[in-house]
Amino acid sequence: MCIAVFMWQAHPKYPFLLLHNRDEFHSRATEPLAWWEDGTILGGKDMVGGGTWLGSTRDGRIAFLTNFRELHTLPHPKTRGDLTLRFLQSNKSPQEFAEEVLKEAHLYNGFNLILADICSSTMVYVFNRPTHDQVSLTQVTPGIHVLTNATLDAPWPKAERLRHNFEELIDQYGENEFPIKEMVEKLMTDTTKDEECMLPGIHPPARELPLTSIFVEANFPSGHYGTMSSSALFVKSNKEVSFYEKYLDQEKWKERMVTYHINDK
Repeated sequence: MCIAVFMWQAHPKYPFLLLHNRDEFHSRATEPLAWWEDGTILGGKDMVGGGTWLGSTRDGRIAFLTNFRELHTLPHPKTRGDLTLRFLQSNKSPQEFAEEVLKEAHLYNGFNLILADICSSTMVYVFNRPTHDQVSLTQVTPGIHVLTNATLDAPWPKAERLRHNFEELIDQYGENEFPIKEMVEKLMTDTTKDEECMLPGIHPPARELPLTSIFVEANFPSGHYGTMSSSALFVKSNKEVSFYEKYLDQEKWKERMVTYHINDK
């Protein structure tokens, strides 16, 4: 289902900093972090749907998503990972692309999508399950945000744990260099679970309880499920990007790091 914590336009050295866990069935075929065929998109690849959960480009575009937990799903939905991929391939601004997405949002199961352009310092959040008091599209404000499987900054207990721990580390390092691997290990491997009384109650407790930890490990009737990768994407003020991924490959943990500079437009 995935979880992410990120800091946007709120630090003198890092205009953007993201930590992201991808949760998926272990049997789903995936390619780890790498430059895609044309050399412009960097990210992992879902080999079933063909898209990605998190990716960036040499011209400063970043996109990532999480699923929106809901009781009923579509029988034949479009793949959500295609939304991030299409944005990374496009020349549209985050706002323009988000408005385009909303026209077809009903064709997808529930999603939360973040679209960013580092060069123009713009970031938008779009999701497709609004209620009467919510909007589907909004500009992301500077600061620290957490995205789980509800709306952006929804106060789910796991989200609040991650936010608190993230804020503590940010305060600890101050304006110094942030240790990317250490932050992943400290924040994204937390297996603390909620009390049953704290569950959102969308699905039965037997299904929801294993998903209440930041790092997920579960066995469902449909298969072995859990955190398949932990990623960190840091952008410095000099436009240097560090993209790190720790990923599970045939039940063994491996890691990759890619560093590049954003091209000036």
